[in-house]
Amino acid sequence: MTISLVVAAANNNAIGKDNKLLWCLPNDMKFFKNVTWGMPVVMGRKTFEALGKPLKGRKNIIITRQNNWNVEGTLAVKTLDDAQFLVKNMDVKEMMVIGGGEIYRMAFEKAKRIYITRVDAELEGDTYFPVIDPKEWKLVSNKDNAVDDHHKYAYSFQIWERVFK
Repeated sequence: MTISLVVAAANNNAIGKDNKLLWCLPNDMKFFKNVTWGMPVVMGRKTFEALGKPLKGRKNIIITRQNNWNVEGTLAVKTLDDAQFLVKNMDVKEMMVIGGGEIYRMAFEKAKRIYITRVDAELEGDTYFPVIDPKEWKLVSNKDNAVDDHHKYAYSFQIWERVFK
């Protein structure tokens, strides 16, 4: 099973501030939905609370340190390893880690693929995505998108795959 990270990050790797995204990019939301649809999505409790409800069409697995945390439509686990164990028993090829910052850091070394919307801006955040080292990762897909009436920033849909030594 492949562990994949799905994220939108500014050029300086900022991904959020005050538990909110730093931008509104409708096409990024479509990209996110297309990439994660039908897959198990793993996120931290704060990310889930920011979303406000389980994501439709996906198995929602929430990592939380809170005992007895339970929300209908989700599966709660204590660790990333627990999430992996759950997903291994599902008939899927990919586990999608969707945030937040702490969960990305935990999953980064285990990940084999990154789906990233790279937002062409330097923005101030309080949460950052780890640096993608081109010695460890290979860019396998890149689609640039310009600013338009619905997108304040230019952005690129990228897929990176880990280079195995």
